[in-house]
Amino acid sequence: MFTDRRDAGLQLAQALRRFRGPDTVVLGLPRGGVPVAAEVAAQLGAPLDVIVVRKLGVPYQPELAMGAVGEGDVTVLNHEVLAHLHVSEVELSAVARRERQVVVERAHRFRPGRDALALEGKVAIIVDDGIATGSTAHAACAVARAAGAVTVVLAVPVAPADCGAEHWPEVDEFVCLDRPLWFHAVGQFYEDFSQTSDDEVAALLRLAAAAAPSGQATDEARPAVARLAPEHATDDREVRIPVSGAELAGHLVVPSPARGVVVFAHGSGSSRHSPRNRYVASVLQDGGLGTLLFDLLTPAEEAHRGNVFDIDLLASRLLEATAWLEREPAASGLTISYFGASTGAAAALAAAAARPDRTGAVVSRGGRPDLAMPVLAQVQTPTLLIVGSRDEMVLELNRRAQRQLRCESRLAVVPGATHLFEEPGTLAQAARLARDWFLTHVPLTPVPEGAAGQ
Repeated sequence: MFTDRRDAGLQLAQALRRFRGPDTVVLGLPRGGVPVAAEVAAQLGAPLDVIVVRKLGVPYQPELAMGAVGEGDVTVLNHEVLAHLHVSEVELSAVARRERQVVVERAHRFRPGRDALALEGKVAIIVDDGIATGSTAHAACAVARAAGAVTVVLAVPVAPADCGAEHWPEVDEFVCLDRPLWFHAVGQFYEDFSQTSDDEVAALLRLAAAAAPSGQATDEARPAVARLAPEHATDDREVRIPVSGAELAGHLVVPSPARGVVVFAHGSGSSRHSPRNRYVASVLQDGGLGTLLFDLLTPAEEAHRGNVFDIDLLASRLLEATAWLEREPAASGLTISYFGASTGAAAALAAAAARPDRTGAVVSRGGRPDLAMPVLAQVQTPTLLIVGSRDEMVLELNRRAQRQLRCESRLAVVPGATHLFEEPGTLAQAARLARDWFLTHVPLTPVPEGAAGQ
């Protein structure tokens, strides 16, 4: 069992260490393969991209592939199928034209304003979260080869027992961590196999571009505040936060100048590496806000499920992390706000209740504020509750919780969204709502005396 796609990616990267080098490119199959590929790319120090392909289905029998198309007008044909089923040039052209348009649209959605990474002369490592039928992987490998990759590696965490290297004639190497005899679906080998959204794919690609091996972020990846004031550096680093009886890992980003800092409190089963929270953090950073993503519990503590729902414990950790942040020079004098998801939202509200005059704003995404019901009336901080319209049970819990709040509050319902905001565009909408709420309610930090004109 893999904990989640990140865990699978970390393990897969160990099996791919020999491919470290300047000519390696890691390509994730959207959407679920991209979080796995992101960890592989990070561990190998390689650039990350998606490989957008579409199978060309035979007319009147679309499940049977007669070829595939990819970006750059790459086309791979199965001439045996075409000849056997007597597919005409007109029929082939019509299918190819339609699928190429889908490729263009999806590519633009995943990396707006950026071109695909060139594969000519490269080692292309194609990564997915697992193999069921393998049709997309076959097409992707063929397209990568046609795009000029000199070595094509297909790497997955899990595949059926009868899926061996001999099944992949188009690749130079097939890397698979586990091939169990009993295989029903890829998801059965993950504790968390929640869907990956288009927004998360775009966010992971953007983060990877910003952390390119050259150390130079592209203009598209650079935060907006940095583009407006390039002479100012951004404090971006991994941190260790000492708390009572433990030390917690986190990631701190503070642009300069910064409007304030938002501390993230993730929900049960998540971590500071959550693609959703990392995406939201990138949107906040673009708005000039610093972010601190950290784990509220140690791995050993997370093993005890009771801790995950211990709101008093989570809130105390959030308060300790806040106190640590306020001592950090990068955050000196900046207003601290909270962004919570799931159980983390309850912790954020409880922490805000304990800091009535020192918390700028609170945003809850798909949160469980009802778990902080005893202290909701004590919260004085402006609070935004964001819930998907199709997350009916949590929506009702948020309505009940909002009735207990005595502070300025708003319930924002994102149309068509379920609990994890996996539907196209819904996470982006939630992120924009959060950004605007923080920017509206966090006061501008005064410029220190003597700093003007420097």
